[in-house]
Amino acid sequence: VQLQASGGGLVQAGGFLRLSCSVRISMHSLNAVGWYRQAPGKQRELVAKNIVGGSTDYADSVKGRFTISRDDAKNVVSLQMYNLKPEDTGVYFCYVDQKLQGIGIRDYWGQGTLVTVSS
Repeated sequence: VQLQASGGGLVQAGGFLRLSCSVRISMHSLNAVGWYRQAPGKQRELVAKNIVGGSTDYADSVKGRFTISRDDAKNVVSLQMYNLKPEDTGVYFCYVDQKLQGIGIRDYWGQGTLVTVSS
């Protein structure tokens, strides 16, 4: 398993959770790191994504509340989630990808961690 996500749980609206993704791939080889989520009955959607050396994008619904970060020394990608809302409920997946010469983009997904926000 290349990615291992953790930190999900049940929290009340307005609360805080920090998700962590342990990455078993060289952090220096990564092109992008990110988090996606899938709510019940909905398609997977981007939450936050950072292009190494480039921009960081957030879903409009989480801007100002969520922050993605990475710790290369610890091989961890984190997502800090403040002021959680019931609509943030879903399974959260960590994501990384590499640009491989002659191959293109190779992506990796974690197994998902469930976040439930009660009202």
